[in-house]
Amino acid sequence: MKKYITKTVMIVILITTIISCNVSKDIETPKNAFPENFRNASVSKDTASIGDLEWKNFFTEKDIIQLIDSAVVRNNDLKIATKNIEIAQYKFTQSKWGNVPQANLFVTANTNNPSDNSFTGRTLDQALGAKHIDDFSTGASLSWEADIWGKIKSQKKGAFASYLQSEEVKKALQTTIVANVSSGYYNLLMLDAQLEIAKKNVQLIDSTTTIIKLKFDAGQVTSLAIQQSEAQKLNAAQLVPLLEQNIAIQENALSVLTGSFPNSKKRSIVLSAVEVKNNASIGIPSSIVSRRPDVKSAELALKTANANVGITKADLYPALKITAQGGLNSFESSNWFNIPASLFGTVAGGLTQPLLNNKKLKTQYNIAVAEREKAVLNFRQSVLVAVSEVSNALVSVEKLNQQQYFLQERVKTLHQAIKNSKMLFQNGMAEYLEVLSAQANLLQSELELADIKREQLTANTELYRALGGGWR
Repeated sequence: MKKYITKTVMIVILITTIISCNVSKDIETPKNAFPENFRNASVSKDTASIGDLEWKNFFTEKDIIQLIDSAVVRNNDLKIATKNIEIAQYKFTQSKWGNVPQANLFVTANTNNPSDNSFTGRTLDQALGAKHIDDFSTGASLSWEADIWGKIKSQKKGAFASYLQSEEVKKALQTTIVANVSSGYYNLLMLDAQLEIAKKNVQLIDSTTTIIKLKFDAGQVTSLAIQQSEAQKLNAAQLVPLLEQNIAIQENALSVLTGSFPNSKKRSIVLSAVEVKNNASIGIPSSIVSRRPDVKSAELALKTANANVGITKADLYPALKITAQGGLNSFESSNWFNIPASLFGTVAGGLTQPLLNNKKLKTQYNIAVAEREKAVLNFRQSVLVAVSEVSNALVSVEKLNQQQYFLQERVKTLHQAIKNSKMLFQNGMAEYLEVLSAQANLLQSELELADIKREQLTANTELYRALGGGWR
């Protein structure tokens, strides 16, 4: 037994000296994948970014914070992502045991009854005077594959990268959900504002219709004026149920995001009271990898692809396996446990080189190399998309601010125009169509102004998401 143990130790030491061999070289993420600055952004080397803020610090409206809190805890897609992380963690834990030998305990008992005309039967009869022979064994077996080519090491690296990637997938999902919840809430405030505008406009047109009827009674206008005014009133009134419908649908959408059945959503603030933030800190493009979970996920996908190349390349080389077995063996049960006479032990080692399936293994290696090249392209594409989304959000924030200024001035002008047209109409110095046209333009402009405010808030949220904010 000592001889067998000594030989085994020598083999293990020999293998350990060559266990660090690597048969493939990893490809790093391309360093030239990032531009120096975002388009529509001032040149800056400042790495600080609003993407580093926790979502509870970025959003200030308490209703949004409550909705996001509920979504983070109860959203079913996030729960599924959490389970995927748990599964990936189990797989990574399992991969850690790749270098550990497989050990088994065994207890066997068998009997052999050879024919009288066989060599074994005749020898057995002469040696023992028996027609059968029994065999009893108990002990332990050990099997170990030496990681000469780094296959098991690559499996560990791949499993760890997949585990980290599953975490990034959840983070990316959370950034999207946070952005969708906040955008949905802003959309709800806009619909509330538009509903109020529509109701006020109905009252405004109603007062105009009253004046036109007085003019009709005085013979100053025809019935056509009354009909057109009433038609305009009905057009404004039609918006009320349409907006109420859209409000209910938006509330239901928020309910799904927050993991609850459809219900009304609390609003403790109106659209006009929500402040549009001036987000000046955006950082530099190269730092987007550490902030954007989807870009980080693409980077980890490349690491997984590197590991798969290492695994498939190692499969092309010989595998060294060592087996050992020891225990108690006897052909008589009476002295089965007679120690040391019943002790036995065996140690074996062998190299296995694929032959007939070498073409299949080579194809698998080529596929893994192609998948790795695809992972590099996916990483580049994820960076392109991320930088583009940031640039789009920046230009949206800038141009929406300009649009809001002009729209506000238009609304002010139309308010004055309605006031003047009513006064002129009452004094017979303007046609009723001028009054109705001014009121129609005001309704459209006020609805657009509410929509612009919602777009501004959404653009700020999109900039926050595009910079990787929302998962902290």
